Amino acid sequence: MQRFFLPAISMLLFAVTALAQKTPMEMPEGYDTLREGAAAGKIDTVSYPSKTVGNARKALVYTPPGFSRKKKYPVLYLLHGIGGDEKEWLKGGNPKLILDNLYAEKKIEPMIVVMPNGRAMKDDRATGNIMAADKVEAFATFEKDLLTDLIPFIEKKYPALTDREHRAIAGLSMGGGQSLNFGLGNPDRFAWVGGFSSAPNTRKPEELMPDPEDAKKKLKLLWLSCGDSDRLITFSKRTHDYLFEHEVPHVYYVEPGGHDFKVWKNGLYMFSQFLFKPVDVASLPGYTILGTPASTNIRSAQYPQILPDNRVVFRTKAPNAQKVQVDLGKKYDMVKDTAGFWTVTTDSVGKGFHYYSLLIDGVAVADPASETFYGMGRMASGIEIPYRKGGYYALRDVPHGEIRIRPYFSKATNSWREMYVYTPPGYDAAAEKYPVLYLLHGGGEDQRGWATQGKTGLILDNLIAAGKAKPMLIAMLDGNIGMAGGIAGFNENALKMFENELKAGAVPFVESNFRAETGPQNRALAGLSMGGLQTLYAGVKNNDLFAYLGVFSSGWFGNNATLSASHYDYAKTNAATINSNLRQFWISMGGEEDIAYKNCKIMLSRYDEMGIKYKYSEYPGGHTWPVWRHDLFEFSQLLFK
Repeated sequence: MQRFFLPAISMLLFAVTALAQKTPMEMPEGYDTLREGAAAGKIDTVSYPSKTVGNARKALVYTPPGFSRKKKYPVLYLLHGIGGDEKEWLKGGNPKLILDNLYAEKKIEPMIVVMPNGRAMKDDRATGNIMAADKVEAFATFEKDLLTDLIPFIEKKYPALTDREHRAIAGLSMGGGQSLNFGLGNPDRFAWVGGFSSAPNTRKPEELMPDPEDAKKKLKLLWLSCGDSDRLITFSKRTHDYLFEHEVPHVYYVEPGGHDFKVWKNGLYMFSQFLFKPVDVASLPGYTILGTPASTNIRSAQYPQILPDNRVVFRTKAPNAQKVQVDLGKKYDMVKDTAGFWTVTTDSVGKGFHYYSLLIDGVAVADPASETFYGMGRMASGIEIPYRKGGYYALRDVPHGEIRIRPYFSKATNSWREMYVYTPPGYDAAAEKYPVLYLLHGGGEDQRGWATQGKTGLILDNLIAAGKAKPMLIAMLDGNIGMAGGIAGFNENALKMFENELKAGAVPFVESNFRAETGPQNRALAGLSMGGLQTLYAGVKNNDLFAYLGVFSSGWFGNNATLSASHYDYAKTNAATINSNLRQFWISMGGEEDIAYKNCKIMLSRYDEMGIKYKYSEYPGGHTWPVWRHDLFEFSQLLFK
């Protein structure tokens, strides 16, 4: 595929993109101006009879340089925005010059380009209140006019190829929404679809593409582009997210700019070069200038940005600093520009959630452009890397529960403590009682971890809506007990204190202040890493209180022989009771790369010797939140059934 290079927009942008990109950028200087000696195409105005509207309608038709009626041509239908008509592209976009110059450079295939009026009504001028209901509705009516009136007229009047593989549709703003709606809604008619800054008329992604597998087979190219400061970018982004999740090849092209012809002309310039020729699908994710702001950024922050290959562009202002780095597990040196901004592009970063910090002259600080999270024993920045299999924790149009923050006085610790409690959809309106999952975080985190980093509310909302999990309460507890022995709490005194807090503090509070079912058959206990060890310690020997145990990325440590021996002695002596009382003893690991993997395997071999029954699961990803989110997703479906 031809490569294009970005002109000097600014020193900063050049520095960012030069580091971040390997693929085509933006239109070069002079791409839309008249070139001496370049062969010229022609634009005519045509009138066609519309049975849909009930009168004759107008369209502009571009025919390429050297046009001949002895040859058959593919056709691109190019649509305008809500405030325009068939002349909008001609007035604001210079399509003839863009296409003529591309022909001169042999970068596009000869094609006919039809620019119709997308407002299918008798008075189709952009006058009066262009947002009036009848005028907006006319843009939807145009689908019928296009398919039953305009396309047959063009294919009869011009030497046009008539199969879907030689028919494309694209548009700007309202026309971008039309293009996605009509093109993806009629895959038997269009194989090439482009939306430039698509407007709110764009249907929801699941309505645009209810069968992603069929779309993969039929689409030659799906193009989405938008300016980074365009307030309508959310409509392109939600479509991109759906396509990403369902692995539908497409271009998501984000560039500097707003809702204007600079962006739309670049859309035409880039999109037209793909049309009616073989497409290198593997290269499509690289076609962009800018990355997408991370979902973990604070409101309106443009950086950090995530590139299609999961490299991350970080940018921060520290004009007086001598050295700035990003610590993302690996440290990256940032480069300073003349305005005092420091920028770096990382290697490709793994899916899911990651903690990070800025190191400014050696001092670790949170990135002011990112949300902060309690992890690593302190407040740190966090970044969410898109994960196409993460739809189970996506925000969806389903009934939602609530995360409630509840302080409580614990008699076990003689102190005030706090828990986060998930209540299922409809909790306040119902009179029924619910079973309870007590959910524990890892070392260096607290009760906030599962609610924020763990996406507990969204995971359960989606499972309950799908009928895959029983409605339940989830009490996310603070597992940090102030005992000597380290923050992780891996000593018997801390484990014993947590067991007491669980039994005498947390469980009584939940069962007294929420509509909670009681009895072991209605209680589950689970946790990750440190929380998994707490689950083993408090759960196995209290199997008369909890019928369900979930241990995520944890196990008894081989280097703590005394603690391990005590647990195994109890398990061996009480194996029959444990097996009888526990309805689920579910143990999971993040694959061999999980730091707890070897300890867990040793533990499981001991359980096998004792005849302890359990279910084991692995989900690759290591000792990380993507693994633990998936653990909750799987484990919660097994509970209270």
